[in-house]
Amino acid sequence: MAPFIVLLLNQEVWPHARHAAMLIFAVMALSDFADGVLARKLCQRTRLGAILDPLADKVLIICSVVLLSLPHSAVPGAAISNWVVVVVVGKDLWVILGFIVIYLVTDKFRIRTTMVGKITTVGQLVMVTLVLLAPDLNAAWRQLGSRLAATASWAVAGLSVVAIISYARLGLRFLAGQDRPLEPNREADTERHEHG
Repeated sequence: MAPFIVLLLNQEVWPHARHAAMLIFAVMALSDFADGVLARKLCQRTRLGAILDPLADKVLIICSVVLLSLPHSAVPGAAISNWVVVVVVGKDLWVILGFIVIYLVTDKFRIRTTMVGKITTVGQLVMVTLVLLAPDLNAAWRQLGSRLAATASWAVAGLSVVAIISYARLGLRFLAGQDRPLEPNREADTERHEHG
């Protein structure tokens, strides 16, 4: 994570910093996905992993969108709008707050993703990738990169709002007792990747 941040902050100093940052981002995203797949197939899911893994995903996304929105570290021609940052960060804070509230109220450990949450995470990763690629795509075809990055930003913002609603409904359903509580000895019911 640290090299990724340093590279984004030094794009003006080193011309290839953006490409190096893009490579690191891709490696982090792919390794996290592979780790999740292996954990499920090998039944190596743990409570600690179920908390730390999605938390790491959220830190990666939040750091990326914030840095790519700031004047000094944004990609020229494809800076992420402040309102997109607010929606993305707000969605992740909403999920974290919901987890804490449910745990405090029910004393039960509950991490569960929704389909729209997974789609939103994929959308966020695609958005960051398109932003990092924007100057290269712009050079290849008339502002293609900037347009794709802007479209992805709008799509992610919309998905984030839908994800907030879906997680709110899921949390309320659980609190109302309409959803089956997580049994302490059944790790299989815990989604290791709460990417939403």
